[in-house]
Amino acid sequence: MVTRNPPPARMSLGGFGLGGPAPRDVLIILGVLFVTFSLQFFQSTRIVPAVLQLTPLAWRAGWVWQLATYPFIGAVGSGIWFLLDLLFLYIFGKDVYFGLYRKHFWRLILFSSIGAALVAVAVHAALTLTGALDVPSAFAIMQGQWILSAIFIAAYATAHRDATIYLFFVLPVPARWMLAVEILFAFMAFLFSRDLPGFCGLCAGVGLSYLYVRSSGSLRGGKRTLREMRLRLEKWWIQKKLDRNRRKRGFKVIQGDKGSSVRKGPWVN
Repeated sequence: MVTRNPPPARMSLGGFGLGGPAPRDVLIILGVLFVTFSLQFFQSTRIVPAVLQLTPLAWRAGWVWQLATYPFIGAVGSGIWFLLDLLFLYIFGKDVYFGLYRKHFWRLILFSSIGAALVAVAVHAALTLTGALDVPSAFAIMQGQWILSAIFIAAYATAHRDATIYLFFVLPVPARWMLAVEILFAFMAFLFSRDLPGFCGLCAGVGLSYLYVRSSGSLRGGKRTLREMRLRLEKWWIQKKLDRNRRKRGFKVIQGDKGSSVRKGPWVN
């Protein structure tokens, strides 16, 4: 996939979006994914990713840390496809990082991935307890780089609805369609794997990423960059903290831009 923003907000296509500075946080994620992917091929080290990736033990044995660690455990697959996954992850992750900056970048990952894991685990528990469907490889299609790619692509598509994403490097697709395209790809993976919990988890991750980016202000339309959405989200959070402190401490906040009816002082604190 290659991305291109419409003028004037055009993203350089040099090197398929690989130009410009590389965010350290994104490089760390790629490095961790590569290392954990490699550990699974050695008998002495495969236990490390085995206890950190998302498994049914998260709810059966209380291994709740898996809800937070699984996005950073590289999913096993063909080596060349794994490298392509990392390439797509870098392209979209870099844009999301520079749009949200570090704090909200990590909040997006944790909010969406943990929420997706909770949905997937709940679905798997329900299927297991009711015997409605046999799931031979639960959570397989939402491990590691796949859930992160779903999160980053959803965030990018939400913020840059008028951008163009070149699917398979040749097919131009409006970014606003990518949410539906992601769900379609997840459904195709479900048909081949029968991994209903993983499919529900991927859908939840896409939806939560959309909500996180859009929750920075009004849900009315309009063209917003990720930076604008981040600022709106920070404004909303600060306002909530002020409201909580006002209720807790009994402060009375008087707006200073309400006209001449506001008393000009002197004030008694």
